[in-house]
This record gives sequence, structure tokens and C-alpha cells, in this order.
Amino acid sequence: MRDDLPDETRRVHLSRTFDEDAELYDRARPGYPPELFEDLAELAGVGPGCRVLEVGAGTGKATVPLAGLGCRITAVELGAEMAAVARRNLAGHGAVEVVTADFETWPLPEEPFDAVVAATAFHWIDPAVRMTRAADALRSGGALAVVATQHVAGGSVEFFAEVQDCYERFDPATPPGLRLPAAADVDGSAHADEVARSGRYGPVLTRRHAWDLSYTTAEYLEVLRTYSNHRALPPPAREGLLGGIAALIDGRYGGRVTKRYLTELRVSRTT
Repeated sequence: MRDDLPDETRRVHLSRTFDEDAELYDRARPGYPPELFEDLAELAGVGPGCRVLEVGAGTGKATVPLAGLGCRITAVELGAEMAAVARRNLAGHGAVEVVTADFETWPLPEEPFDAVVAATAFHWIDPAVRMTRAADALRSGGALAVVATQHVAGGSVEFFAEVQDCYERFDPATPPGLRLPAAADVDGSAHADEVARSGRYGPVLTRRHAWDLSYTTAEYLEVLRTYSNHRALPPPAREGLLGGIAALIDGRYGGRVTKRYLTELRVSRTT
């Protein structure tokens, strides 16, 4: 994909890459730590009988655990293939409806929701309308719960430093010498500022969980193939990048690396 496209055009394009291989996304992408759903219950009041609107449900990585808490869920997902996989994964949960639509234009039901949840998806929603649309969907005092997944330093630290040579070679958008930040250095203030500017919510409450996940070479390449920026590379560059990463993992790390994720929950209630 061209790097000179406007930011909004690039956002829209990248947001649609996930639907190209929904089965791969469902198989390769990790879920969320159990503590996240404990935090959702405590901070957002998510629990039995709670009416939840999930924005950008994907294949149901967060929807399935939410349904297990006894929530009544309307899950809105833009991608038709992603939505189809989500329906399959949620077939045993009668209180869940998966709607294929974009949140920006989907007609909101008359009955408001107790919570709007977006798990690793809110940044794909049009920033011009996402705060207002979420507030309009909520009852007074309802909770907007945004889950952000960050890539942070940890796990196989030396691998993530060395692998930047592969990215600099095959992806010209890679800043030279890029390194993952420490979890403590991840700044969530942009979201809090956006919430405050909307004038529709109270203060943001935050919980964070850092956790590690180990991958074989094949597993790590699969998860990389689900990332929008990797999918958007020209095929020769993408395959060159993945080939270089595979050689590095197999040659220097015994065919296995560990990645650290930071899961951040941000909850604010309508005023």
C-alpha cells in the first residue's frame, strides 16, 4: 500500500484487511487474560443480564468470554467473513447477536446499552464520531470500555531487537533503530484526552496487565500474517520479511520466541 495516502484513507484500507483471512485471524490471534474480564465486571459493571454492545467483535475473541459472564450482547462487526466465524464460535450462546455492519452508520436500537465494549478495535473506528456514537448508544451512567493491546519490551528481548534489521530491510516505513517500549512507558493519555474533549463522559479508569505468550516459528509467522501493516506490504516484501524472521528464529532462537503483550482496559461512564 502506498505510504503517501492520507491517514484516514490508510486507516479505512487497513481496517478491511482482517476480513481477507478470517480463519487465520481466529486461529492465530491470542485472546485476552482472564483478569481483563474481572476488571470489566468491577469497573464497567459487566455481568449477568448486562446489555453489551460490542464494537468490532472480530471473530469473537472477547465476545465468547463476555457471553460466559451472562451478558446479553449485540456484536457489530464490519467484515462479513469475520462475522461468520464469530457466529460459529458463539453458536452455543443464545443471548448474542452478531450484526454485520460498520458501527459508524449502524442504526442504534431504541433501548440503550449498559456498556459499549471495544476490544483491540476502537482505534479502527472513525475518530470523528466514535466517542459520540458510543455515548449515544449508552444509558445514562453507562460504561464505555476500550481494550487496547500494546506490543511491549519483554519475553525474547534480544530477538525483538535483532528482528528490526529485517523490518528496516523490507519495510521502508520502519524507523531506524526502533525498539519496543517498556510497559511502564506506554502512554494512554491520548485516549483520556479524547474522552475529555467529547464532553460526554466522566474520568477514565485504567487497569493494565502485562503477559507473555510463547510461539514456535510457524505460530509466530501466522500471527504476523494477521497484522494489517504486514498484510499491506507488497507480496515480495512481505514474504522476504517473513522469511528473514523465520531464519532468525530458527537459526538463533531454537525455533521458539516469547512475546510480551500489554492489555490495557480504559473505562469511562457517560455523564
